Amino acid sequence: MTGTPLRAGLVGYGLAGSVFHAPLIAASEGLALDTVVTSNPERQEQARAEFPDVTVTATAEDLLARADALDLVVIASPNKTHVPLATAALKAGLPVVVDKPIAGTAAEARELAALADERGLLLSVFQNRRWDNDFLTLRALVADGELGDVQRFESRFERWRPQPKGGWRESGAPEEIGGLLYDLGSHVVDQALFLFGPAASVYAEADIRRPGAETDDDTFIALTHTSGVRSHLYVSATAAQLGPRFRVLGSKAGYVKYGLDPQEADLREGARPGTTADWGTEPEELWGRVGSGDSPLSGGGRPVRTLPGDYPAYYAAVAKALIDGGPNPVTALEAAAALDVLEAARRSARDGVAVTL
Repeated sequence: MTGTPLRAGLVGYGLAGSVFHAPLIAASEGLALDTVVTSNPERQEQARAEFPDVTVTATAEDLLARADALDLVVIASPNKTHVPLATAALKAGLPVVVDKPIAGTAAEARELAALADERGLLLSVFQNRRWDNDFLTLRALVADGELGDVQRFESRFERWRPQPKGGWRESGAPEEIGGLLYDLGSHVVDQALFLFGPAASVYAEADIRRPGAETDDDTFIALTHTSGVRSHLYVSATAAQLGPRFRVLGSKAGYVKYGLDPQEADLREGARPGTTADWGTEPEELWGRVGSGDSPLSGGGRPVRTLPGDYPAYYAAVAKALIDGGPNPVTALEAAAALDVLEAARRSARDGVAVTL
């Protein structure tokens, strides 16, 4: 990929913008971080310190007034702003990347997809955990037939955070689209659908466990896929003992993997893709295991090397889509299908019933 890099404007410089999007954009061949939008003075100074050549502005309106000087807008602002900002950017003629969840409802996601199609513009959703090391490893195991026919997929994204942090992510106000169902749930549902296809029915339990918490902080989702696979998905901030990240059971063998992909921790600590040869790799003692049998004394089978995680692959694919017409790495319609599940899960948890899709 050669030529002048595409100029990206990034809206939002909180956790998503500063830790994930800005470093990954800056590290991507074919892309250049041109502008950062944040109204927070401390974050403005942080952006200038971390990216001295970048223009920093206070409002998305300032950014869109310079639409002719940009090639891409990335939206990493609070969830409630995703739809209006993506709509404005698309109407300004700019391709858009939106952090997950793209919208609060599947209908809004499909409306955005239709607008992008009408304008002939890329609209992509940042589902970075499709490029987690454990997920890439599991995909390879499934594709190679190592597990046989997968029958049950257990996925956990659990944390131990007994005290709420506050902020919009933990707000109970509906317009904020907060809570774990739409936060971590967006990841585990997307992974399940990507691996095993559409869901036919959804059952969920969503609880508020912590004193002072306003929205779900301990949620379980059960999917029955049209393929016959059953997915059991757990997201929690109240897990005093963490379960396996994946436990996948097939007709030939199972795969069990503990621990989280190291890329987020590395990004939080200031490590950047491309600066080390071992980006996204983890030590052998954290590798998952594949095997079968009744005895836990065997350790659950043989260790399987975890493939390196590759968050940079997402923006590399975005650049290729814009420059060479390559495929959109995560479409808005895929995100809408995940939102169908999340909306069904919310109804199921509220009414105590399984919901058919």
